[in-house]
Amino acid sequence: MLNSTLVSPEVFDFTAVPYNITWYDSKTGQELSNQTGRILVLWETLWFLNVTLDDSGEYVSILRTPFWCYKQATKLVVEQPVTGECGRPRKVGQKLTKGVTDMLSCPLKKYIKKLDSYNIPSFLKWYRGCEPIVDGTERYTYWDKAKLKIDGVETENSGFYTCTLTFALGGMTGSVSETIDAWVTDEYSLAPQVHEPANEIIKAEMGSNFTKLCRVFVPCVGKPSVDIVWLAKDDFILNTNPSDRVYTSQQRLQRQDTPQKGVWLERLLTFSELIEDDFYINYTCRAYSARGSPEGYFTLLPPDPNIILPIGFVLGGVAFLFIISVIIYYLFKIDIVLWFRKVFPVLYTNTDSDGKLYDAYVAYPSPCVIGYSKEVETFALHTLPQVLEKACGYKLFIPGRDCLPGQATVDSVEENMQASRRLLLLYTASTFTSKRHTSSTSSNNNNNDTSKDSNSIDKVESKTVDISSSMSYDGCARLQLESVAAMHRALLEGSLKVVLVELEEITPAQLALFPESVRHLRKKQGAVCWWKNQRQTQRWRTCMRMSEDEEKCGKDTQLMPSLSPSFRFWKEMRYHMPVRGKRVVYPEKTALLNL
Repeated sequence: MLNSTLVSPEVFDFTAVPYNITWYDSKTGQELSNQTGRILVLWETLWFLNVTLDDSGEYVSILRTPFWCYKQATKLVVEQPVTGECGRPRKVGQKLTKGVTDMLSCPLKKYIKKLDSYNIPSFLKWYRGCEPIVDGTERYTYWDKAKLKIDGVETENSGFYTCTLTFALGGMTGSVSETIDAWVTDEYSLAPQVHEPANEIIKAEMGSNFTKLCRVFVPCVGKPSVDIVWLAKDDFILNTNPSDRVYTSQQRLQRQDTPQKGVWLERLLTFSELIEDDFYINYTCRAYSARGSPEGYFTLLPPDPNIILPIGFVLGGVAFLFIISVIIYYLFKIDIVLWFRKVFPVLYTNTDSDGKLYDAYVAYPSPCVIGYSKEVETFALHTLPQVLEKACGYKLFIPGRDCLPGQATVDSVEENMQASRRLLLLYTASTFTSKRHTSSTSSNNNNNDTSKDSNSIDKVESKTVDISSSMSYDGCARLQLESVAAMHRALLEGSLKVVLVELEEITPAQLALFPESVRHLRKKQGAVCWWKNQRQTQRWRTCMRMSEDEEKCGKDTQLMPSLSPSFRFWKEMRYHMPVRGKRVVYPEKTALLNL
């Protein structure tokens, strides 16, 4: 079979341009045509069905198109068979590997492909020397139409093997053969195994240097005929000059004896600087060998945005702001609340319709009670009204100032306490402790009086005192006792908020002698300490004496610093006092909601 190679896309577009082919014998110059049993012309193929020695020579194929003419010459050499030897005089050498399963490949693949294109059936038969090989015997198997598989190759498997292709063409049955000179060797090379890259996605920074290794293992004895190459978009990367931005290294080989004999082949792919065009591309490492061409690839992607650092900054900032806010609120809670009440009064309910007459009921030791102090009385009758009433606009009920003449003490306390929104309890260290100490001392002189006082105080502490009962105390003592009892009842009912006003510093020993209810209330909500304000006032006065310039000590005001509503003590008092809101609550709507 002589085949013209002019019908090829490298020559012209044979699928779009019409053409025809003519064959000529160069010896005679005559055009060749079909000769029954001798010559068959099928387009670009010239078949010699029964070759003779006279057929040796040069044959020319001319391909003509409407625009061009192409010419090709092919030389045919006809040889005599070797006497006493089976097979073709010229033989193809092929290697078999000892100890493994190996294959011989018939060189007639082009013939088989051409006959298949004509839809002409054909079959292949193998011979060793002159003896035919039966499929499936003596470790021989016909494989994949054009191959002969030999299981467990031994030294005696070397020799001549002939494959003969038989077919029917041009009205006659013909055959064509090729002979293989096979020899057995201890060297072998199996299919390569690509270990890196492993079909992976790799992320790298734009502008950075990047290197990736192609690593292939070839199980073999001896030097394998394997080449590894890098490809991008199916184009070979052949640059090996390090001055190029993208280049590959030379192929390196490293032998291995255990656990399996073979060699490692390596080739680096290097990017001196990654650019945008390098991303979202599959880079493939392919190993070319007679046993196959396995490959592995990796895809280069830009890295994901680093959100850990921004999230850390945000969370850190939120945490910092939260801590600062908590500290600020802890330090300036009272100022913030007072400012909020002043700016947004509409958020608070108007107290004018709650039926109360006073913002606060002031309870303090009467003049004839043990523990009475002139300073306490002055504070209750003068200092409190001067700031809370005159400067801040609150309305106070102060016993001794606002009691009606002739009104019963018990009735006055009960009535006015119910008409108040707060109860301000003024006390010193001796307000509660002196009474108990005196009672303990007098017990040595008068057991009957001690019994009466002790029983009365126990009733107050247990919150079961009967305010309307008759007691054998003078008016002043009865007033103090009834005030304390009223405070206990207010605590039990929960209808009246009590504000403890501590006029002097209390030691732990003195606090231990206080009534349990007062100690509990002081521990739960604390007390507004006037004595701290006095320390601040003392420092202010010292500053006034030491400075001749009023600007250094603060702006001059009409009130002394201890009586200024902007001082800490008075801010705390205002914080605990009722809020003057502007939000109106309509009773009829409230009633409907209650339904």
